[in-house]
Amino acid sequence: MSTWLDLHDGWSLTPVAPTGRAADIGTVPATVPGCVHTDLLAEGLIEDPYLDDNENRLAWIGRGDWRYTRSLAGERAALTDGAAERIDLVCEGLDTVATLRVGGREVGRTFDMHRSYRFDVTEALVQEGEAPELDVEFASPYRYAEENRERTGPLPGAYDEPYQYIRRMACGFGWDWGPTLVTAGIWRPIRLHAWSTARIVSVRPLVSLSEDHATGVVRAHVEVERTDAGHDEPLALTASIAGEEISATLGAGETTAVLETTVADPDLWWPRGHGDRPLYGLRVTVAVGDGVLDTWERRIGFRRVEVNEEPDEHGTSFALRINGRDVLIRGANWIPDDTFPSRVDRDRYRTRIDQAREAGVNLLRVWGGGIYESEDFYELCSERGVLVWQDFLFACAAYPEDEPLYSEVEAEAREAVTRLSAHPSLAVWCGNNENLWGHEDWGWKEELDGRPWGAGYYLDLLPRVVAELDPTRPYLPGSPYSPGEGVHPNAPGHGVTHLWDVWNERDYTVYREHAPRFAAEFGYQAPPTHATLRATVTDEPLTPTSPGVRHHQKAIDGQDKLARGLVAHFGDREWGYDDWHYLTQVNQARALTVGVGHFRSTWPYCTGTVVWQLNDCWPVTSWSAVDGAGRRKPLWYALRRVHADRVSVVRPVGEDVEVVLGNDTDLMWETEVTVARREIATGEVLSSVTRSVRVEPRGALRVPVPEGVGRAGDPTAEVLTVDGAGERAWWFFSRDRDLAYRKPEFDGETQTFGSDLRVKVRARVLLRDLVLNVDRIDPEVEADSALVTLLPGESHTFTVLGGAGLDPAAVLSPPVLRCVNDTMATPS
Repeated sequence: MSTWLDLHDGWSLTPVAPTGRAADIGTVPATVPGCVHTDLLAEGLIEDPYLDDNENRLAWIGRGDWRYTRSLAGERAALTDGAAERIDLVCEGLDTVATLRVGGREVGRTFDMHRSYRFDVTEALVQEGEAPELDVEFASPYRYAEENRERTGPLPGAYDEPYQYIRRMACGFGWDWGPTLVTAGIWRPIRLHAWSTARIVSVRPLVSLSEDHATGVVRAHVEVERTDAGHDEPLALTASIAGEEISATLGAGETTAVLETTVADPDLWWPRGHGDRPLYGLRVTVAVGDGVLDTWERRIGFRRVEVNEEPDEHGTSFALRINGRDVLIRGANWIPDDTFPSRVDRDRYRTRIDQAREAGVNLLRVWGGGIYESEDFYELCSERGVLVWQDFLFACAAYPEDEPLYSEVEAEAREAVTRLSAHPSLAVWCGNNENLWGHEDWGWKEELDGRPWGAGYYLDLLPRVVAELDPTRPYLPGSPYSPGEGVHPNAPGHGVTHLWDVWNERDYTVYREHAPRFAAEFGYQAPPTHATLRATVTDEPLTPTSPGVRHHQKAIDGQDKLARGLVAHFGDREWGYDDWHYLTQVNQARALTVGVGHFRSTWPYCTGTVVWQLNDCWPVTSWSAVDGAGRRKPLWYALRRVHADRVSVVRPVGEDVEVVLGNDTDLMWETEVTVARREIATGEVLSSVTRSVRVEPRGALRVPVPEGVGRAGDPTAEVLTVDGAGERAWWFFSRDRDLAYRKPEFDGETQTFGSDLRVKVRARVLLRDLVLNVDRIDPEVEADSALVTLLPGESHTFTVLGGAGLDPAAVLSPPVLRCVNDTMATPS
């Protein structure tokens, strides 16, 4: 048997050859896993990097060298009794350029944050003398990256930071939603592993299904490592799953084998909304004689994943096909959930993935400027039926293809594909984020002048690695990507599209002019919740243009683009903070409702949307639905609505409108739909039509609206409602700045139920987009719904979990209870 010893306690951190601010640090306790920033923050030696503009004063950390040390006295006493033939130092994640020593003897070097390392430390650990120290010295990531840039020559990228010259989390160098906080440290677990004879290096369980799904096949590709003493030992490999067991023998010197077994009538794994998510335990052991040497265990699922790409009269289709069924993707992009990812544990992953799932999300795209997430992330996605689209880690830059980076890229890709192959949630491998597009459209070709820029990775190395190690999953060269010779990588009508003209240049209603086959990125910004912003910005007063608010906006001209959206829909005026905060969040939610709703209404022409973005890595104004403190923005509630299994969408057709009903279930949807044109002031029905409809399973139905119902007599005073088809759909004939809103009038009451608070609002006039911002009173609570629009006489009850102690008067007053009428009501 083998022995594992965690090395997570007893560390200290010291700057190497310190100058400037580092000279005042000395030696401090270190937390492992962790990083320099979090250790210095814990000791009160730096300001909170997320507060105000503190990040600007912390660049020196990434410019310095740092040393982590701990004694191995206890481990040497426990492991050097001769029972183990080998003792390895196993590092699951080092960020990034490190030299490792045991007792002063160098045992290894690392150059890649995205892979693990294993070093034989047997001799170094047992050497005579004082108890050895483990010393992990990190060189400045900036210095290493800039030396590589000097060697290769500068390459184009989206930001003036050297992120493409080092294999570490690119967004740590700053992004248009993230801070520039370049750190170092032991960011994933580090252990000693004592073993003899043989150990399991890796298991790649490749799962396939027969055409009729009656038989599942598991091919477990097993690799072992032997000690010198165990070189000639015959080894017994055994794999067990679902009551089936298969064994093989490795003869002298052999280190690889494939254990293949079949499972009759396996229960299929499906994404959420399509079926159950059964997981089967797979156990692989290596033994000699009757003694088990090592064991590997994971849970796998039986499903088949394909990409359906077919030329047609419009271009080239793109659909994710699971178990022979094209799946409507309701997805979101995922970025690292913290700039310091060692702080993200299983509970935080669970919370965030549950937030995604509860918002109707069935796919998360792990974006290429971040990290390969931990096993927890993929396991939780598999349990919850959330598909994973995994980018290889390249984003928004031309990348050098020479050594030493090329070999690091290959090693990290091989490890990632092998490590993640067990997870049924993992559906797609993708070569990069926006680099094919950047090479085509962002002026790179002239700057590169024929030099390598990464195409060798995306079009050669990575597809070869996937074809060799994981042929059960599709590979895409990039996102966006258009299949076909000579087709623009972001061509409308082909493959996977990114849509950024709306945020950068145009109004969000322009989404209705786009016709993507699969929209993998599009989004619209809004500030975080008030509690999140207030906790990280100390400006007094807090305004849309105060210094801290501006610092927590990283997008180019971001505040101006938010203002442009306000002008387009709410008019040109000076906005106070409360109105600005509320209305920009409303605009974000409406923008994504228009985009997702419109694209979904074109099913099966468009087979999926992946909104930018689910989450944040710190408190910031961004495109996220869940802010950097984990609080849900109004966008989250809008996504839950437009991602519902059954929806109705109103869309313009020339001067008329139509209703599109989407049914993403396995059952026929029979319902009676009423479309009514009403007065805004009274809710009175001016004209209506009711139709009985049947929407096919996994289908969409277009329902024309008669001209007498769908055309307004007075666009500023009328609204269209659609009832009977899921949650009510609304169509306002004019923008808010032109609508005849009345001053908000309502009856409000609150009741406590145990620790919760229920807030009932009964409208006396039409109230648009009611939001209950209870975080303004208590940052620890939130409402169960938002963006509620009521006709006169209608009511809605919000539930605030844990809100029983809130002041009822404050709950029912602005800026806690807000609606568009508060700002846009016209004088009587």
